Amino acid sequence: MGSADSKLNFRKAVIQLTTKTQPVEATDDAFWDQFWADTATSVQDVFALVPAAEIRAVREESPSNLATLCYKAVEKLVQGAESGCHSEKEKQVVLNCSRLLTRVLPYIFEDPDWRGFFWSTVPGAGRGGQGEEEDENARPLAESLLLAIADLLFCPDFTVQSHRRSTVDSAEDIHSLDSCEYIWEAGVGFAHSPQPNYIHDLNRMELLKLLLTCFSEAMYLPPAPESGSSNPWVQFFCSTENRHALPLFTSLLNTVCAYDPVGYGIPYNHLLFSDYREPLVEEAAQVLIVTLDHDSATSTSPTVDGTTTGTAMDDADPPGPENLFVNYLSRIHREEDFHFILKGIARLLSNPLLQTYLPNSTKKIQFHQELLVLFWKLCDFNKKFLFFVLKSSDVLDILVPILYFLNDARADQSRVGLMHIGVFILLLLSGERNFGVRLNKPYSVRVPMDIPVFTGTHADLLIVVFHKIITSGHQRLQPLFDCLLTIVVNVSPYLKSLSMVTANKLLHLLEAFSTTWFLFSAAQNHHLVFFLLEVFNNIIQYQFDGNSNLVYAIIRKRSVFHQLANLPTDPPAIHKALQRRRRTPEPLSRTGSQEGGSMEGSRPAAPAEPGTLKTSLVATPGIDKLTEKSQVSEDGTLRSLEPEPQQNLAEGGLAEGEPGQAREQRRLSSASASGQWIPTTDWILSWKSKLPLQTIMRLLQVLVPQVEKICIDKGLTDESEILRFLQHGTLVGLLPVPHPILIRKYQANSGTAMWFRTYMWGVIYLRNVDPPIWYDTDVKLFEIQRV
Repeated sequence: MGSADSKLNFRKAVIQLTTKTQPVEATDDAFWDQFWADTATSVQDVFALVPAAEIRAVREESPSNLATLCYKAVEKLVQGAESGCHSEKEKQVVLNCSRLLTRVLPYIFEDPDWRGFFWSTVPGAGRGGQGEEEDENARPLAESLLLAIADLLFCPDFTVQSHRRSTVDSAEDIHSLDSCEYIWEAGVGFAHSPQPNYIHDLNRMELLKLLLTCFSEAMYLPPAPESGSSNPWVQFFCSTENRHALPLFTSLLNTVCAYDPVGYGIPYNHLLFSDYREPLVEEAAQVLIVTLDHDSATSTSPTVDGTTTGTAMDDADPPGPENLFVNYLSRIHREEDFHFILKGIARLLSNPLLQTYLPNSTKKIQFHQELLVLFWKLCDFNKKFLFFVLKSSDVLDILVPILYFLNDARADQSRVGLMHIGVFILLLLSGERNFGVRLNKPYSVRVPMDIPVFTGTHADLLIVVFHKIITSGHQRLQPLFDCLLTIVVNVSPYLKSLSMVTANKLLHLLEAFSTTWFLFSAAQNHHLVFFLLEVFNNIIQYQFDGNSNLVYAIIRKRSVFHQLANLPTDPPAIHKALQRRRRTPEPLSRTGSQEGGSMEGSRPAAPAEPGTLKTSLVATPGIDKLTEKSQVSEDGTLRSLEPEPQQNLAEGGLAEGEPGQAREQRRLSSASASGQWIPTTDWILSWKSKLPLQTIMRLLQVLVPQVEKICIDKGLTDESEILRFLQHGTLVGLLPVPHPILIRKYQANSGTAMWFRTYMWGVIYLRNVDPPIWYDTDVKLFEIQRV
């Protein structure tokens, strides 16, 4: 049957469905079969031939027909899974039903009255499907659909290679088949890499698209921290009810981590061969991160039967959460598995960087945001993986791409979410001492980036990129400043030697943040100064020897520290500073930062193209909610510190409407008629007295006279002589007793869990444009905005 004919027939069936006001009987196979039996329509055809307005019309005007359509389509998938889809015709029916459900499901989800439909049992549809045994063992439609998809994803000759030696063998029985022998790709827990098969990849992709659409009910519920993470579709699919949970988890993870877009190592190879693997990898990554959407902060861990897991999983650990995908992920423990995962993610994240110095040599992948979410989940749910990542300098293969993305996206309003996840990952890593130590490795890879040229370490790269984000990113990044500086504080005690470029950048930030108009213009701005002083104190006390560049920069800019110590607190001075604020809308000036040229071959960070779509995000918790303070003991172990009762005052976060903080601010300031924040003398005094300036003042007291003497004696204006003196100088016994090192470690909380959920679904919504699965449906989790 010709494709044009089949499209026509399919369209006729759709029109009949929308115009029939009477319910069509479920037994009227002649009518229902038109939707899937004789048609060969692609998923794009289905989207074109079933317009949104018509689906909504059937939903409103003949709901029983929409219900029957869904029920019959699910029934066909169940039959396909039962029979094993041996004939071409059966395969076609399964694909057609799968496409139709992918089209219709979002319209079921957007209507609250229909939301329970898939969770109700259909009369006469017993678990055996015969309809004889009555309803006590009837499955809800959603469960039947999910189990059928799982079976079909391991269906020989349809989605996996058949293991039959010859046609004489009886067909593999899909019920007794051990799907662990049919894992899609070598990697974790599976050594055999099956022959690539284009058709199997396409069929898997269609089914994964449907699965993702089932899970997407989450998009139609408004963001509510209380809603926890119980997406009933994900919950059931990742439970012990799904006998394919382990092989499917492994198949998805291995498919993503084994993918090499370079074209099997030959540059420009992708121009000769079309890469049908990428869409599958992308779909696998999206399904994987959605199944792992699990709030680790609030989750309880019920018992899971530990016997089903393969050797790749660690059985020694206590049983994890009942979401098996989260459970399996948290129990991977073999070094070679960690190596495979880390190398795979690093290779894919570095792909856009390869583009910049060998243009078009490799295929450019677009799913780096999904990979970052996956990497986050791995580190968050599997502490052994996190320690493995930090054990060697391999962590830098993740760091450099993240810094590249942060720098590249800093001017683009549509990529705020990418900025956040990159910073969150670095915050998580920075809570571990090893991360700071690894940053001392010299930075030699020259990825063209729009940042000043420097010679130094990965620590220099990190600080120079952060400086660029703060001074030349857009306004909506301000909530991230606390996070960026917390990361620098966390790594600072371990930084052996900062370059002169970096030292100047840090002092430029202090200069910008300590102007009176900036300090007085918002209730939280002074925290940024506290963070920077903490960085300087950590380096002076713990890494003085190699850091003559920073010490020299502090001496040169000593007036900034004296101004801070003598910060005016009287009402006229406050008034004067605020007058300045009205004239200066820009948060930070670039003056005083010796910019120097950017790297050769780099392009400036570009703002979003007008009209770019973006999805809204919920606010992230303030840094005090996001992190927990720990003190590093003599032996390097961490001891958690109790939060101080007055913490809101000195360490308030960025989340709006925190009751304690609001009270403090009311007491210490008065809001003006325009609702603008007005500082008071009491408020300034309350934190000015806590500025940790003692160590720096002592350093200046000792070193400035000596440096001045050298200059006078030798008539010097030459930096190198002074630097040489500072390199060999020592402050042993002259500085105050070293303070204990404070680390602010990321702590899971429901606020970030909610942020990740909205970010992840926003990415998935925007990335699925062909076909546009959710486009123009009434999504509630976020708003779709145009830049």
